[in-house]
Amino acid sequence: MISPSVLLIGLFGLVPVVWSFVLSFQHNDLQTPATSAGFANYRDLVHDEVFLAAVRRTLLYTAVFVPVTLLLSLLAAAALNRRIRGMSVYRLAFFIPVVTSTVATGVVFTWLLDPAYGLVNTVLAKAGLPTSGFFASPHAALFSVVAMTVWGWVGFGTLIYLAGLQGVPGDVIEAAQIDGCSKAGAFWRIQVPLLKPVTGFLTVWLTINALQLFDEVYVTTRGGPLNATNVVVYYLYKQAFELFHAGYAAAMATVLFLIIALVTWAQTRLARDASTGGRS
Repeated sequence: MISPSVLLIGLFGLVPVVWSFVLSFQHNDLQTPATSAGFANYRDLVHDEVFLAAVRRTLLYTAVFVPVTLLLSLLAAAALNRRIRGMSVYRLAFFIPVVTSTVATGVVFTWLLDPAYGLVNTVLAKAGLPTSGFFASPHAALFSVVAMTVWGWVGFGTLIYLAGLQGVPGDVIEAAQIDGCSKAGAFWRIQVPLLKPVTGFLTVWLTINALQLFDEVYVTTRGGPLNATNVVVYYLYKQAFELFHAGYAAAMATVLFLIIALVTWAQTRLARDASTGGRS
């Protein structure tokens, strides 16, 4: 009964992964016959300053994107966890960015953050505040991408946190308030600790997506300016489909897979230890 699904997953999921791993040990330009490279592609990665800088940039992006998205999602979920008229409309408004095309999001933010005639700089100038180059500035470009992707993912995190908040027993909150705890105190001291499994899931999910950042960079900055947003997956794309160094790009993909697997394992282990109080 499940054989069609297994076949599809194997054909379009497992086979490309295995082929990519094999490709990483070859000199292959996707046009001429491949030749064996041994571990040369992996040795070249160690000495590739552009790749190492892309790894550091990707980790920096992840370190900023994940906690900011978690915090804003938690606060938004708390604000939406109420029974007031029109709440379904507010919840829908928060979720709309999640289902919005990445290309559309990139185009909108490119216009908003344009250094010459963008709406954001216009508002800053009229308020007497310093303007910024945003995507055109080597110092601000990566953080502008962070702002754009946070906007796109907060809705997803809000939805998950909202489901978690609605699963917290109401009598626990009532008992805390009877004992003199304020609403804010009950939220931070009772509800938030009870949301640790939700936070663990979101942390892993957002980290995986952050380490695979590509669409937003491709649409807005193309890795610029001055490689300021040249993250791992975009550099991999350039090596494979612009320079036709497919074997080298496959080696990058393998290293990225190992990094994601290691980070996911570490985060899952930490979340499990936190939920069990450190007991194995």
